[in-house]
Amino acid sequence: MDLTQVSSSPSRGGAPAKNAPDNAVQQLGLLDERPFFRRLGAFDWLFALAMVAGAGFALSRYHPFMNYYDKLVLVCAVPVFVTLGWRWKPVRLLIASIAVLSLFAIQVYQGDLARADSAFFLKYFLSSQSAILWMSALFVLATLFYWISLLSRSPTGAAIGSKMTWAAVLMGFVGLMVRWYESYLIGADVGHIPISNLYEVFVLFSLITALFYLYYEQHYNTRALGAFVLLVISAAVGFLMWYSISRDAQQIQPLVPALQSWWMKIHVPANFIGYGSFALSAMVGVAYLVKENGMLADRLPPLDVLDDLMYKSIAVGFAFFTIATILGALWAAQAWGGYWSWDPKETWALIVWLNYAAWLHMRLMKGLRGAVAAWWALTGLLVTTFAFLGVNMFLSGLHSYGKL
Repeated sequence: MDLTQVSSSPSRGGAPAKNAPDNAVQQLGLLDERPFFRRLGAFDWLFALAMVAGAGFALSRYHPFMNYYDKLVLVCAVPVFVTLGWRWKPVRLLIASIAVLSLFAIQVYQGDLARADSAFFLKYFLSSQSAILWMSALFVLATLFYWISLLSRSPTGAAIGSKMTWAAVLMGFVGLMVRWYESYLIGADVGHIPISNLYEVFVLFSLITALFYLYYEQHYNTRALGAFVLLVISAAVGFLMWYSISRDAQQIQPLVPALQSWWMKIHVPANFIGYGSFALSAMVGVAYLVKENGMLADRLPPLDVLDDLMYKSIAVGFAFFTIATILGALWAAQAWGGYWSWDPKETWALIVWLNYAAWLHMRLMKGLRGAVAAWWALTGLLVTTFAFLGVNMFLSGLHSYGKL
């Protein structure tokens, strides 16, 4: 329901209903003037308790493999995920499912990596490679169902696509968590968080982009954009499959010296939250241009909704990309003795930052809207893709360890 439509709808006498906005808000359950903590119920506090207990379990069991900074990140992650679960309730089941399946896989391994080829659940479902393959297949199938729904006006197809996207996110995160454990089974000196090479970060990119989309899908109460957003995720999956086949990239390798730092554990996720949000804004921009040109116009959300989603995605992405850039500079100072060296990766990261800073400036100061904003968002994805992937392919520098 669109509140703007409700508030402007006439009453039976032809004049706008006096209390229409208030009534609509109350009917939708959006008006609750109680303080936030007083709105929390028993399940909210049980979820928070479960998160604290989970962190305690992780600290007690895996503390020999964690340094001071790892423990600090884990402790700080608890309030972040608790707040996320309170604000976005569907993510609770996702977090619980990831924990259960990951711990089950660890139990089945029994400390022996060779069981990945013999134990049924590991071989076909829960080893890192199997889980990521399931993720890839589910994302592609979700894309197909979203498009079938959009073209045939079938809400059932979109519902199936949404559930498949959730399942893909679950399997992808399980795959990363199990891959983390597998790296330690290879050797304590090999073990590392699985965000160190193109294979692993493409998985992370797909998951973050999908999670952002699923949040906005619920927030705006529309599944029509899934057909567009899942296209960029399927493209990432396609690259992931090619990269695995041609480079055997799914194999776990020891970290190169430059990446043996705790900075990687916060810099890379922040970076890819930015990348995922930028990708989402670009695909929303595509949907905007499609609707504006009269195609699928009656099946996509209103242009002002698409414009608002595009703006929010870029704003969130810009905030996290800024944090990632600052963290990267601090990491560079520690690793290479200087905050900035005009390395090709750093230079293109600055270009990406300036591009979206200009977009937001034009939006906030000049009222940037419409097709120009959409084309700019789409162009931004091309610039970001080159900064993320093209630099690795065509240029060299201090970040050359990420080469194809």
